Amino acid sequence: MKRSGNITALIIMGFTMFVLGGLSSTKGIVLDEVKKDIGLDLNQFGLVVFIFQWGFTLASVVIGYLVDKKGLKLMIIIGSIIMGAGLFGTGSAQTILFFLGFYMIVGFGLGAMTVASNAIVPSVYPDKQGLMFNLTMGVYGLGMFATPLILRWMFSSNISWRVFYIGIAILLVGLILFVLLTKVPDGKADRASLSAFKVMLKNAQFIFVMFILIFYVSSEVSFLNFFPSYLKSLNLSGMSMSDKGKLATTILSIFSLLFTIGRLGGGWIAEKIGEKKTILIFAFLSVATVLISKFFADQWVYLFAAAGLFFSVLFPTATAIGTKLSETGGSALGLVYVASGIGGAFAGWLVGAVSEKFGSAAGFNLPIIFLAILLIFSFFVKDVPDDKAKTTNA
Repeated sequence: MKRSGNITALIIMGFTMFVLGGLSSTKGIVLDEVKKDIGLDLNQFGLVVFIFQWGFTLASVVIGYLVDKKGLKLMIIIGSIIMGAGLFGTGSAQTILFFLGFYMIVGFGLGAMTVASNAIVPSVYPDKQGLMFNLTMGVYGLGMFATPLILRWMFSSNISWRVFYIGIAILLVGLILFVLLTKVPDGKADRASLSAFKVMLKNAQFIFVMFILIFYVSSEVSFLNFFPSYLKSLNLSGMSMSDKGKLATTILSIFSLLFTIGRLGGGWIAEKIGEKKTILIFAFLSVATVLISKFFADQWVYLFAAAGLFFSVLFPTATAIGTKLSETGGSALGLVYVASGIGGAFAGWLVGAVSEKFGSAAGFNLPIIFLAILLIFSFFVKDVPDDKAKTTNA
C-alpha cells in the first residue's frame, strides 16, 4: 500500500509540476498572441499579470490552510477544477473583461496546485525531502523548457493559443479522475501564521530577505511576461514578426533549460561558497547579463537566455536564509509565497503601464532596475549557520 501511495504521489507531482512549469514560462508568449486576438494593449497586458499574481497569492494563503483542514486529496481535486475552469474560460473568452476574470481564476488554480504538490513531499518522503524537491524542480523545469517549443510548433501550424489552454483543461479532467480512483497520501502544507509573522517582522535580516524575494519575483515575472513583446518591438536585421515570435519562444526555452540546470546545482554552490556570496554573485551576473543583452540585442540576442542560469539560484537561496531565521518554517514559506505574489503582481502592472506609455524598450528597463535593487539588498544579508538560534533580532 505504501509503495502504491508513493507511485500515486509521484504521478500527481510529476504531472502537476510539468503543467505548472509550462504555464509559468509561457504566459508572455500566450499573452502576446492574445493581444492580437482580442485587442489587449500593454497596459491591459500588465493588468492581466497583476490579476494572475493576485489569484496565485490568495490561493497560497487559503489553500495552505484548507489542505491541513480538509485533506490533500480534496484540495488537489478542487485546485484542478478551479484551474481547469479558468483555463477553459480563458481559452473561450471573446472579450477582454471575460479574459481578465478567468485569468485570475487560472492564477488561483495555479497557486492551489503549487501548494498542494509541495504538501505531498514532506508526508511521503520525510527523509528524502531535499532529493524529492530537486526532482520536482527538475520536472517543473522540463515543463518550462518543452512548452515554449510546443507553442512554437502550434503557432507555426496556425493552431490557436485557445487550443493550448483548453487542451490543458482537458488534461486536468484526466488528473481529477486519476485522483478520485486512487489513494492519495495525506499532506501538510506550508502556510503563514499571523503570530509568527509578527515575530519575523522584528528581524531585520528577515525583512532584507523578503525584499530580495519581492524584487527577484518582480524581475522574473516582468522578464518572462514581457520579453516576447519587447523582442518583437526590435528591428532584428529586418526579421518578420512571425520569425521574431519563433525566436522569442526559442530563447525562452533555452532560458528555461539553463534555469533548471541552475536550480539543480544551486544548492551545491550555496553550500560551497555560502548563501550570501551566492546571492551577490548571481544577482550581479543577472543584472550584467540582461543589461548587456538589452543594449547589444542585434548582435547577442541569444545572451538573454543565459539570464536563466543566473536567475535560477536567487529565489531558493534567499528562501533558505529566510527559513533558517524562523522557528516556524511553514510560516516563513507561507510569507515567501505571499510576498512573491505581491511583488510579481505590482511588477506586472508597472511594466505594462510603462510599456504602454513609453514603449516596450522603456518598460523592459524595469527588470534590470528590479535586479539592481535586489543586488543592493543582498549586501545587507548575512549568512545564517544551520545551528543559529531562530528569530533573533539582527
